[in-house]
Amino acid sequence: MTNSEHRLPAKQHKNAARKAEGFATPQQDKKLQCARILPKRVLPIIFLPGIMGSNLRMSQKRQQELKRKDNISWRPDILGAGNVRQNSKFSARERQLQLDPLETTVDIYDPAGPFDISGDGRHSNVELNKDFHSSLLVDDQVTIQNGRTAVQKARARGWGEVYFKSYGKLLQHLESRLGFTIFDGKVRDEWRDVIGVNPGAWQPHASLPQQAITEEELLNVVSGCWFPVYAFGYNWLQSNGRSAVDIASRINRVMEELNQSGYECNHVIVVTHSMGGLVGRALVHPSYGNMQDKILGVIHGVMPAIGAPAAYKRMKAGFEDPGLAFAAEASIAAKVSGNYGDEVTAVLANSPGGLQLLPTGSYGNGWLRIRHKGHDLESWPKNGDPYGEIYKIKRKWYALFREDWINPSGNLPIRGGGTFVRTCEYLDYAQSFHKQIANTFHLNSYAHYGADRQQASFGQVIWEIGENCADPSGWQEWPIISDSKQGKLELVRWDMLGRNAKNFVLVEEGVPDSIYATIAPPTSVGDQTVPAQSADYQLNSGVFKAVFRQSGYDHQSSYKNARVIAATLYSIIRIAQSANWRCKI
Repeated sequence: MTNSEHRLPAKQHKNAARKAEGFATPQQDKKLQCARILPKRVLPIIFLPGIMGSNLRMSQKRQQELKRKDNISWRPDILGAGNVRQNSKFSARERQLQLDPLETTVDIYDPAGPFDISGDGRHSNVELNKDFHSSLLVDDQVTIQNGRTAVQKARARGWGEVYFKSYGKLLQHLESRLGFTIFDGKVRDEWRDVIGVNPGAWQPHASLPQQAITEEELLNVVSGCWFPVYAFGYNWLQSNGRSAVDIASRINRVMEELNQSGYECNHVIVVTHSMGGLVGRALVHPSYGNMQDKILGVIHGVMPAIGAPAAYKRMKAGFEDPGLAFAAEASIAAKVSGNYGDEVTAVLANSPGGLQLLPTGSYGNGWLRIRHKGHDLESWPKNGDPYGEIYKIKRKWYALFREDWINPSGNLPIRGGGTFVRTCEYLDYAQSFHKQIANTFHLNSYAHYGADRQQASFGQVIWEIGENCADPSGWQEWPIISDSKQGKLELVRWDMLGRNAKNFVLVEEGVPDSIYATIAPPTSVGDQTVPAQSADYQLNSGVFKAVFRQSGYDHQSSYKNARVIAATLYSIIRIAQSANWRCKI
């Protein structure tokens, strides 16, 4: 496709037939009018974002309660230097009510609805690059009644449901590369970063060596087949199992529509980011999505396969903030997500999905440590049960939850409030979910993730007791005097007579010196969020066809990395090779 032609969108006619309409031009316009007609075979690509990567809207009731002018619950694309201060100063109460799994839904695109609520105004985050090429996502001619623009067609595929600043490059790249592979009978030069390239350039693990894709292999896959790229948001506050049920319904609907239109659509390929990997695994579990026979393969990107200690750290100390001057996008995200532990706890303690990112029983023992002068005083879990040994313990300074942080709204649960008891129920759900998907991976799975020493991650969370404490005996019962909410606690040695600090008496006369406990910086290889220890669970499963242990990117920006995109394209082609078709080309 070149600039020397007018592209005519081929619209649905009868069954799989397509019809294109030309138009009159001035006599001096010598450009050809060309339409690309779709083949009958279709293999959709379904992208699932990570936590906080799907846009959410709140219920009308909650919007009125918070006295908001719109129903936006979460839409990171609208954030920028100009409004970050306003959006980051929401109180813990406001965050709890704004991000309530019981009062939020995915902010889907519906052009028939109000422009600024569900239509093009709300979904204006989708903007296509000038060099973007697609045979399908093109503007209709102005002569076509009820014609749509290329951007509107992308929004109809769900592209506006997700964090487009983070994922837009990937979506456009996949659509362009897979939908515009051959020109004048030859593979486009754009594919030379994948075709014939030694996959070693993308850092595959040595135990799963990969062979370069030949031009013939690519042509065999793409000839007579098209690959529409969809992005499906999900409510990341609710259980990932529930999200899998929702996504399965949408995939079935897409496949049914394509088959009813006369195409042959037997399978889809799923590409995930972070938490989306947990949804992807639940998609192929018979108790949730039950899509194992309709998904041809899954590509997992930076998945916290068995959870991440960063989830504990963030509920105690907030999201890591590199500062606007150093990484503006990451800093804005941290400020809005919550720079402080109480802000994050108010959301995640009331979110079944968020709690499912905590380290699972498969993560192993000893990842939470108390250290004094270089020596561990204690570590947990000891018996492979982080739920009972760490998450549900009460009234300890190192406990995951401060009960007064769980329900800053003060509301009853039926009005959006929370309780420690309900949070423990959500933890029970998380434990059950973790056990169910522990060994669940699609048999045609590929993975890529960060294993980079320059992107230090919390493989463990270590509380360092200050060296001014000569004798740490009794450390388990020290009460909190003050909390920075960013990983530094002021503690003091008391003689416990009762449960409340009011009933504590001093060990000796006078006020004892304060003791400080601080969360140590991360030291594990990873991507700043997911440690390789968790991601490697995929490698050790023995199921995956290829695992790319990579370096050079942080967690959220992984799909902006050239090696990640190349490895993803490589994996898609390898998965597509296993497709069986009834119709002939």
